[in-house]
Order: sequence, then structure tokens, then C-alpha cells
Amino acid sequence: MSKKNQAKRDAYAKKQEAKGKNLIMWIIGVLIALGLIFAITTSLSLA
Repeated sequence: MSKKNQAKRDAYAKKQEAKGKNLIMWIIGVLIALGLIFAITTSLSLA
């Protein structure tokens, strides 16, 4: 494999890793937000 091709592959892998980390953080953030909304609504409905 040529060095140019390997460099392109490495750059693509780094971009994909960054996108994956960003996606995971968004998913975690949404789950936390939904958990807070659920906690608030259940506490309000019990009161």
C-alpha cells in the first residue's frame, strides 16, 4: 500500500473516531435530559 493511500486512510479513521465520540456524547446528553424530565414529571404527578 502506498504511503499516500495509508495517510488518507489514517486521516479518515481519525475523522470517524471524532464523529463517533461526538455522537456518543450527544446520546449521553439526551439520555440524561430525558431522565431529568422523567424525574420531574413523576415527582410533580405524585405531589
